[in-house]
Amino acid sequence: MAKAAATTSSSFSWEGTNKQGKVLKGVMTAGDINTVKAELIKQGIKAKPGKIKKQKKKKSGKKITPADVAVFSRQLATMMKAGVPLVQAFDIVGQGHSNPSMAELIFKIKASVEAGNTLASAMAEHPLYFDDLFISLVDAGEQSGALETLLEKVATYKEKTEALKTKIKKALTYPISVLVVALVVSVILLVFVVPTFSDMFASFGADLPAFTQMVVEMSEFMIADGWIVGVIIASIITSIMQLKKRSKKFNENLDKLFLKLPIVSGLTHSSAVARFSRTLATMFAAGVPLVEAMDSVAGAAGNVVYKNAIINIRDEIAQGTTLQASLSQRPELFPNMLIQMVGIGEESGALDEMLAKVADYFEAAVDDAVDNMTTLMEPLIMSFLAVVIGGLVIAMYLPVFKMGEVVSG
Repeated sequence: MAKAAATTSSSFSWEGTNKQGKVLKGVMTAGDINTVKAELIKQGIKAKPGKIKKQKKKKSGKKITPADVAVFSRQLATMMKAGVPLVQAFDIVGQGHSNPSMAELIFKIKASVEAGNTLASAMAEHPLYFDDLFISLVDAGEQSGALETLLEKVATYKEKTEALKTKIKKALTYPISVLVVALVVSVILLVFVVPTFSDMFASFGADLPAFTQMVVEMSEFMIADGWIVGVIIASIITSIMQLKKRSKKFNENLDKLFLKLPIVSGLTHSSAVARFSRTLATMFAAGVPLVEAMDSVAGAAGNVVYKNAIINIRDEIAQGTTLQASLSQRPELFPNMLIQMVGIGEESGALDEMLAKVADYFEAAVDDAVDNMTTLMEPLIMSFLAVVIGGLVIAMYLPVFKMGEVVSG
């Protein structure tokens, strides 16, 4: 029934007058024109003849991102906290959204709610955008009668997690982009610039310096068989992407590697602990039982090693072990600060508050780690560029310097 409503609902523009004679305009989502008329009458608005029109369906917008879902969560939480009814809040948020794809998703959820489904079940129809943690928190809010409070917690959680992902991407994007630029510039020099110098050197009739000869041979190879290098690089990148999508073993090894690499390990540990603390704090504050919450926490860990550890911790808690005791058995993954704060939280009954403070600390640590990594890598990247690009330039000018020495001698 909910799916039928979601597929038949459309947007209608309308124009009418209220009881004071004031002209009003708007957009409403409904199954047909008669439903729009009936709703306007309920609101005390008399529709003008021929002014209710079905809007043309907008072209598909850009892909829905987790950031879109985070913004939607915050908007919905704000609306409900202000006392706006849920269905009306969907209209306000959906009509004002810049991404047509997201607006369409919002109206589908609205139609499902209007058909009698709970908000949690309506969101569960779209698992690509709303994960188990999101749905569990919304469901807990509906059952406890504190939906606006839980939506606010969801919004805060999504905003924090997206900010954390952005920081990590920032740490990786800079060096990768610089290396790509260096590769492109090197190829351009080898394919277009070096051959010009090579023709000029051939007219000298003298042996080239070894370094220059090596660069000339590299240039000749790139012109003749450079496509082979391109195919190999593309194949490696494609293989890595496919393995990451399909191979569980590959992902496990990759996650283990990130926890051991000198520069990246600190960032990886801090981000995983931040996710663990933030997710568990949000779930526990919503009244979700600890054992049940650990499933969602494991899914949000972002690292297979941490995920497996959290699942084991869940099993230990189910058998009667305290969270602090379980964490203390894994000091290589969970720092002493987290373990001590969890112990204080368990004893005082304020576990969610202690975890939130730990999450704040480690999110700040991730921010610092990103800045430090960028600062550390800048001189390394500049040195790399100097060696690669500068080396090619020097190789081209070595014969010129050599000739100058011969002429002056």
